[in-house]
Amino acid sequence: MTSHSRHPLQSARRMLAALLVCWPGVAVAQSAASNPALDSTRVALAKYADPFAAIRDGYFSTLACIEYPEGATLGDERIAPGGMGVHFLNVSLVGQMPDPARPQVLIYEPVRDTLRLVAAEWFVPAQAAQTPPMIFGQTLAGPMHGHAPIMPPEFHHYDLHVWLWKDNPAGVFSSTNPTVHCPDGRYTMRNDRPSLVHAH
Repeated sequence: MTSHSRHPLQSARRMLAALLVCWPGVAVAQSAASNPALDSTRVALAKYADPFAAIRDGYFSTLACIEYPEGATLGDERIAPGGMGVHFLNVSLVGQMPDPARPQVLIYEPVRDTLRLVAAEWFVPAQAAQTPPMIFGQTLAGPMHGHAPIMPPEFHHYDLHVWLWKDNPAGVFSSTNPTVHCPDGRYTMRNDRPSLVHAH
């Protein structure tokens, strides 16, 4: 018996991963491609390449396209100049601890007249966590103030962006992606700067 026939599930997963690389609208972040945990999450969330599928599952657009053309700082972290994109938030998941298959936020890049799925974000309100949450071996950044105008500044939280479908020169877990840009218009926000909540 060949090793291929002894492990049909592994073979099926490899075939599915290969198909997803070629599937329209679903690019794979090459720098994350060798991480099994990220591979599984990428496959589980691939259906959200269609924004309407995200809406049907409870994710709704926050409208604003977020970009930091000059970068920013968040505590000791230097946030690279670049964009985040448009955030689709699932309110029903807010307050839950990070689950690879259930991110609180999906992030789309506007490309001409389409929205292209590029990243997911795990997002935990500060009051829901005794200690900074973790996922994929990474500690979520924060606690930070809410990002105006898409949330009140007093909504303190932790978050982690993971660039699952678009290669990111700044790193898979970087807050921004230098290759993501927002179109000019009333729903593009370039002036907000993230800030940590400091203990008094």
